[in-house]
Amino acid sequence: MSAADIDTLSRLAVHTMTTKPWDLETAAEKYGAAGIPAITVWRQWLEGRTLAETKQILDDQGLAVAAHCRGGFFPSTEPSGRQSAIDDNLRCIDEAAAIGAPMVVLVCGAVPEQSLPESRKQIAEGIAACLEHAGTCGVKLAIEPLHPMYADQRSAVNTLGQANALCDTIQSEWVGIAADVYHLWWDDRLEAEIKRAGSRILGFHLCDWLSPTHDLLLDRGLMGEGCIKIREIRGWIEATGFTGYHEVEIFSSRHWERDQDTFLEEIKQAYLSVC
Repeated sequence: MSAADIDTLSRLAVHTMTTKPWDLETAAEKYGAAGIPAITVWRQWLEGRTLAETKQILDDQGLAVAAHCRGGFFPSTEPSGRQSAIDDNLRCIDEAAAIGAPMVVLVCGAVPEQSLPESRKQIAEGIAACLEHAGTCGVKLAIEPLHPMYADQRSAVNTLGQANALCDTIQSEWVGIAADVYHLWWDDRLEAEIKRAGSRILGFHLCDWLSPTHDLLLDRGLMGEGCIKIREIRGWIEATGFTGYHEVEIFSSRHWERDQDTFLEEIKQAYLSVC
């Protein structure tokens, strides 16, 4: 790998979900050996060891932690459900602080039994209930707007405009946005809302939208396989002053069935050539 490639890869992070067949030890070792400087850790990869042991695994490979995934899922038709979600998010913040993650990515949640405005209200209330603890731990909360196809159960926050409005409502230095091209690429207001978000953008997630798409959750593409203008969106993001990691997050049954070493190399090459 050339010195230029090493420099270009300096902002690349890979989600543990992207290489789902690998456990944390394997993923950390493989990412480090491949010259990938950062990792985003999903919560299920914490299981089976202490948080201190997890941090040691990452430190041993020299990996920075870009983010911790995922918190959120605040809405519920029952007060007990909303409180349970808040309690779980407080634990997620603790986890992030323990492994050195600067942010928790929030998949904000929704329930089909109630209106989207009510779910958004509960999301704002849930995030607000976590702010003091987030500030104490030094961990930011990154709202990730999801594609509208997920508005029934996964998230009532479906556009960058809605995420900006939520940030306007909450008004906290500890709350920002994780922008995922898979969820946002279709929006004709995207460039304007990225400008509006400005320094609120805490995370930037990469993959591609395949056409045709065979599964709306588990058929994301490697960058360059689909129709998203990734480089253009990256330009808009970085025009805000964003200097964080570019996090590759690919949910793909097809890619998970492949040799993961080959897939990881393809991620690097796609990042260098497409992004």
